[in-house]
Amino acid sequence: MAIDVGVGAGEVSRRGSVGKWWIGKQRQKYGCKCYPGRPCWPSANKWNSLNRTVDGTLHVNVPAGAVCHNTFNGPFGTIQTYDEAACADAKENFVNEQWTVEKPADGLWTYFTNDTCRPTSNPSDPCTLGSYGVYVIMATKASHIQAGVNFARQNNLRLIVRNTGHDFLGRSVGYGSLIINTHSFQSLKWTDKYTGPGSYRGPAVTMGAGVQGGDILKSGHALNPPMALVTGECATVGLSGGFIQGGGHGPWTTLKGLAVDNVLNLKVITASGLIVNANERQNPDLFFALRGGGPASYGVILSTTVKTFPDLPAAGATLYLNATHTSDSEVIWAGTKIFHKYANHFVDNGLYVYFEIFPNQFRVRPFVAIGKNQIELQDIVRPMLDEFAAARIPYEAAFTEFPTFYDLYIDLFEAEKAGQTALTGGWMFNHDDVAKRNDEIITAMKNVVSPAGRPDLFGGMVGHLFNPGHNVPVSTSAAHAAWRNATDFVIAVLPSPEHPSLAVKKDLQNVLTNNMDEGFRNASRSGATYVNEADPFQPNWQSHFWGSNYPRLKQLRKKWDPLGVFYAVSTPGTEDWEEIEFNTRLCKKL
Repeated sequence: MAIDVGVGAGEVSRRGSVGKWWIGKQRQKYGCKCYPGRPCWPSANKWNSLNRTVDGTLHVNVPAGAVCHNTFNGPFGTIQTYDEAACADAKENFVNEQWTVEKPADGLWTYFTNDTCRPTSNPSDPCTLGSYGVYVIMATKASHIQAGVNFARQNNLRLIVRNTGHDFLGRSVGYGSLIINTHSFQSLKWTDKYTGPGSYRGPAVTMGAGVQGGDILKSGHALNPPMALVTGECATVGLSGGFIQGGGHGPWTTLKGLAVDNVLNLKVITASGLIVNANERQNPDLFFALRGGGPASYGVILSTTVKTFPDLPAAGATLYLNATHTSDSEVIWAGTKIFHKYANHFVDNGLYVYFEIFPNQFRVRPFVAIGKNQIELQDIVRPMLDEFAAARIPYEAAFTEFPTFYDLYIDLFEAEKAGQTALTGGWMFNHDDVAKRNDEIITAMKNVVSPAGRPDLFGGMVGHLFNPGHNVPVSTSAAHAAWRNATDFVIAVLPSPEHPSLAVKKDLQNVLTNNMDEGFRNASRSGATYVNEADPFQPNWQSHFWGSNYPRLKQLRKKWDPLGVFYAVSTPGTEDWEEIEFNTRLCKKL
């Protein structure tokens, strides 16, 4: 369906006759996906036919928080939804990531859902669908996914593939969409010797699309001997989805590379609805693109086979510097600066380090030294602690030894919280940045916590010290080549009020992109950041996410998804797509 839109400052609005849209004098024509209320929207008979095809797994989507509201005002009318017991459960568990993961279509973080229909103590609060999808297929078979992809393509519907909803950038939700939920695909098959395709003949595991990091690490730990693989640091991350399609980093990355460096085969449903394998020998171009070329861009993953390796003894440590140690924020920043000066030293010694910086708080939980004992880890960290002592920086540190990495993982990594509303940016600092521009990096970090000229706002950071190039100096994947000299990837967090107005959203986005992240970009020469955990609205995202790989990825997108069946913001080939009408309808410029 084509519409005519006027382009100017502010938001697009509808006036007058159907199909006429404008603001200002300049006009832009769009071809849009189809939405409820439009003549192109599939009839009830078509939806019923789809439901029969997917064995009754098609459901009208109602947000999980609706049980706390008297009514849910959805696209098909108003229904009564209040349930006292279910509401109590929702309010208690809304911050529990796994609780949200198990829901059909909810996102773990709510900013890009339009922050709608949250659990509330006031049942008269309004509850709408916001930016959530209209229908969801709770797929249990490959044929269910195929049917959903085909239906979306044939009816020009926006399609969302949702596994866990673990996503900072709103790619697991989409206004007016059809959602395919792949979380039920939980199969695991471990092997001591992979037999191909390809030259690798070591241990491997094939995991279904819905398998999460914590579960597969637990399964590997139960083997004899215990086995491990590259997962994210958060247990709820679904590995076969955006994690691998974006690159995938975690505690094993300094030793074993990014997750995409370990992928052997992907079974994929393409935009045309076909099931294909992608590996070194079969569809090698698709194999390249799926390994770091962008989430929800080339197909729906059914299963992924990756290299595994024996789990090893490990040492871990924690470091705290906060208001319990000093009331002087400059002392905390002085300690942070000393810590970050040693970032190259840490990764060059094979460590992974997870740290957080928020107002009046710096903490490392944990330092991870896989294959090392406590004394070896202490020796690596000692120069930093000696400098702390010389500078009279107060701190609290503890070192522990574990029989396996998995034991460290369970003890030292903390669960994240769902239900929060914030914008996310971030940047990668490489070895040269840390060695030559550490002062500038710390200045940029201070600006994230207290954005210049905005005393009404504050931010925070989650940092990850790792270097995929430490043991895997050359990659054959689509991930940005700059990762092979990485030291630190920092996520910037800008909290948002609940239910922000469009003006507030615009202001927050401007602060994130042109204030907080701009400081990071100016402090660095790496030119790179991470597609899954950085600002998708930054300038030159194509280069920052993929570097010289971008032109090839854009061409592969045209080959494997010529009609634009799949969409995720700021992924290859999406330059002409945008969400018009107050960030709702997905349309392509004509």
